[in-house]
Amino acid sequence: MKIKLLLFALLFTLGASAQSTIKFDALSYNYGKIKKGVHKSVIFSYTNLGNKPAVIEFANAECGCTQPDYNQNPVLKGQKGSIKVTYTAPNEGVFKKRVTVKYAGEKDVTELVIEGEVIK
Repeated sequence: MKIKLLLFALLFTLGASAQSTIKFDALSYNYGKIKKGVHKSVIFSYTNLGNKPAVIEFANAECGCTQPDYNQNPVLKGQKGSIKVTYTAPNEGVFKKRVTVKYAGEKDVTELVIEGEVIK
């Protein structure tokens, strides 16, 4: 019985430490309707809940019409950081684009989503 409790405690501790230490205020943003050819930006803010400084290792957009902008300065525990995502509306129609964000020392990535509709 003690071994089972020890194993449960160990698994619970490992599971808790696997949780992300980065908390975004929002993971998605809807631009609504925007005109073709216009550049629109949104800022995704996050808080470092971990004990170590948070450093963005990379932020990759799934296409050239979406550009993430960030700095790699460490964000200390309890501090806020941000990633600016700019979308250039190249074609008319509904869009949904993703930006994958990876922090140094974090196992998991975070996916930010922008969406909307490009009009004439």
